Amino acid sequence: QVQLVESGGGLVQSGGSLSLSCAASGIAFSLYTMEWYRQAPGTQRELVASILHTGMTNYVESVKGRFTISRDNAKTTMVLQMNSLKPEDTAVYYCHARRQGIGLSREYWGQGTQVTVSS
Repeated sequence: QVQLVESGGGLVQSGGSLSLSCAASGIAFSLYTMEWYRQAPGTQRELVASILHTGMTNYVESVKGRFTISRDNAKTTMVLQMNSLKPEDTAVYYCHARRQGIGLSREYWGQGTQVTVSS
């Protein structure tokens, strides 16, 4: 059974920091691209950051220089360190795991964790 469990969300003031974690089980974690998405009320889910199995990272422009994504394959955990938070970062943050190859397509979602940034 595959599980992606997020933790670390909460309420923080503008300019503050939060660290989100995603603990994965039931998948060959080191082979998966791991991603953080977020969704604010009334908006589409947005890809925030991704980290490939190689360790290469990508970020949406709005969080570059403020957020850092990392992974620990031994602990099957992914972390999103969020600094200098802004009210517009308020959203539900979701952990996403995906793996694609010839004849193979897998993806899984966590349940989400709320991040609220007050002004």
